[in-house]
Amino acid sequence: MVTTNQSPDLTRVRPTTVADSRGYRVFQVVNTTVLLLVAALTLYPFVNLVAKAFSSEGYIVAGQVNLIPRGFNTTTFTAVMSDEMFWLNYRNTVVYTVVATVIAMALTTTFAYALSRRELRGRTFFIGMAVFTMFFNGGLIPNYLLINSLGFKNTIWAIVIPNAISIFNLLIMKSFFENFPKDLEEAASIDGLTTYGIFGRIVLPLSKAVIATMVLFYAVSFWNNWFQAFLYMDRSDLYPVTVYLRNLLAAATSTESLGADSAQIAANVQAVTMVLTVLPIVCVYPFIQRYFVSGVMLGSVKG
Repeated sequence: MVTTNQSPDLTRVRPTTVADSRGYRVFQVVNTTVLLLVAALTLYPFVNLVAKAFSSEGYIVAGQVNLIPRGFNTTTFTAVMSDEMFWLNYRNTVVYTVVATVIAMALTTTFAYALSRRELRGRTFFIGMAVFTMFFNGGLIPNYLLINSLGFKNTIWAIVIPNAISIFNLLIMKSFFENFPKDLEEAASIDGLTTYGIFGRIVLPLSKAVIATMVLFYAVSFWNNWFQAFLYMDRSDLYPVTVYLRNLLAAATSTESLGADSAQIAANVQAVTMVLTVLPIVCVYPFIQRYFVSGVMLGSVKG
């Protein structure tokens, strides 16, 4: 008796797919259209701003600049970027932002992790004290007197210390740490890690999404901050670039000292200052955007 092994005819196997329903296709079209519209409305102001930054005075005053520069020129850019003080203040901004963000992240992550431990004594008191500062503060004059008495005036600490912890960011990180798997921490504890070891070797490496999000929040906040430097610093060589551009914008009607056509600079100095201020953040954001949504969502889910 001869037996033959017959293999199935693979050519007869057809992939099975479920066709999208008509309602789902309509939803996709509507959803895509709405998202494209929202994206266009979001991008329009920035594109218009860039167009004005490279346009001539006459077209700007006449309101003829929309999405494309008219009478292309770089007079204001040249006048601003040829000023040595601009680059000095730009360097100050980078230093202030990096130092302030590092300190803020160190304080926020450690404080948030401590508050997330339900066994912490006085936990409710510390949370309440932190939330209280979101709604009440000493006021402008007491803060100024405090900074002055501490000797922080005309130093980087006048910018860094008062904003070292954002309560909003603190609560997001606290919520994230509360939902962190307890089994990992218990296993690490059994292996001999201390609380600091668990935090540094287990918790932080697994919290990249929320940390990247908080870094973005803090960096943008410190980069755009100008009022505290304007309030606590008297020397122009210590100003961040935002104060430099603010002063340039305030003096747009008397720009002869920049060595360029005053009418042209007065017409588009606002657009140029905004472009120069926001450009670094726009360049950095794409590299951490993938962490942004997941970090906020992870930190907002209650366990």
